[in-house]
Amino acid sequence: MCTLWIDGYNGVADHIAQKVDFAIVAAAALPDLRAHARCRGWHNLRLLSSGGGSTFKYDLGSEDSEGNQDSAISVFTRESDGTVRHSYTAHPRMDSEIRERGIDLLTPVYNLLDLTPEGRGNWYAQLQYQPDVAVLR
Repeated sequence: MCTLWIDGYNGVADHIAQKVDFAIVAAAALPDLRAHARCRGWHNLRLLSSGGGSTFKYDLGSEDSEGNQDSAISVFTRESDGTVRHSYTAHPRMDSEIRERGIDLLTPVYNLLDLTPEGRGNWYAQLQYQPDVAVLR
């Protein structure tokens, strides 16, 4: 799911950079994160690692006490005196039975699928797809 969003952010990163600083933070070690980024073609994004003992993801609720990861989007501001303030975080789970609806507006993939008569159904983003999957045209 995170990769789905980041694929889209890579495509619009130049536009976003005109207005805000934007970074992807992952718990993966930086070399692993960079290798994954190269495989995905992410060359427009600033990638940061919160691995190595950081509590960043846990503090924002996107990692539990056992280290299990979940997606989140957070917004921070820097005041004129340099103070960084956390102003917003959203998570994909709106309820224990409702997955991905909390921040699914951040990717056009779900929005386009929801326009079709069948909707997204039980479709779920994958890192790789079978070559026989039909392409929307």
